[in-house]
Amino acid sequence: MYLHHRLNSSRLVVLLQQWARDDGARAAQLPQPDVAQTLSQWLGTVDAVQLSRALHAIESLPEAGRAGAGPGLAIDLAALDRFVQKIQADLSALLTARTAAPKPLRARADNTPVALPDPEVDADFGAHGPRYLELQRQMDTRLLALRAQVRHAIAKGRPALRQLAALDAVMEQMLGAREQRLWASLPSHLERRLAHRHQAHQQALQARGLADEPHRWRQPGGWLWAFEQDMQALLLAEMQVRLLPITGLLEAAHNEKTGQQE
Repeated sequence: MYLHHRLNSSRLVVLLQQWARDDGARAAQLPQPDVAQTLSQWLGTVDAVQLSRALHAIESLPEAGRAGAGPGLAIDLAALDRFVQKIQADLSALLTARTAAPKPLRARADNTPVALPDPEVDADFGAHGPRYLELQRQMDTRLLALRAQVRHAIAKGRPALRQLAALDAVMEQMLGAREQRLWASLPSHLERRLAHRHQAHQQALQARGLADEPHRWRQPGGWLWAFEQDMQALLLAEMQVRLLPITGLLEAAHNEKTGQQE
């Protein structure tokens, strides 16, 4: 129930549902998929058998009181928390960095007037899609490494945490390819959002009888400025979901420590 609530109330799910409603009444009337139920469909028969075997192997790991089962090393959870928070802060700064405004072309030697970049180029998703994919790649690299580091750290702890670390490694391997396909689908939502912003901008101009001024699109309040906020929101929401396994490992480690102190 707790995982179900986390997935369905995540910023990513809420954001995509909001964008679907903004696209029109027809989209808003479509049934919203249950994220937890969708994830449960990722495991086929073969996957389920492999997972069952992995769980059996993990349950067979040495437990406290058995021969060869040590109590585990003390984990510096405060340091681990700070490390995760720093990576998260660094990524947030990267994902929300403002895009540099296009620079004017260099003036010619014969004093021909400087040509300004065509702002209408930014109305095409081809100007934004590659940047989203590159930021996704950087996020993926850093968070995969972070997850492995956190897993390695808690695996030094008590037997229950060792089992959890082993289970997380199995789940990452089993679901990794499917997760990558999910992340790869997000730019298509962003592309529709760009089209929605542009269409809403044009309709507002027509309703007010105003001429378009492309040089204002990137200024605060402009439709491209608003789209940039959308892109940042989607990246941050994606990061939040990607962090769930990591924060789950940390929470388990904190709960284990609390249980020892009681």
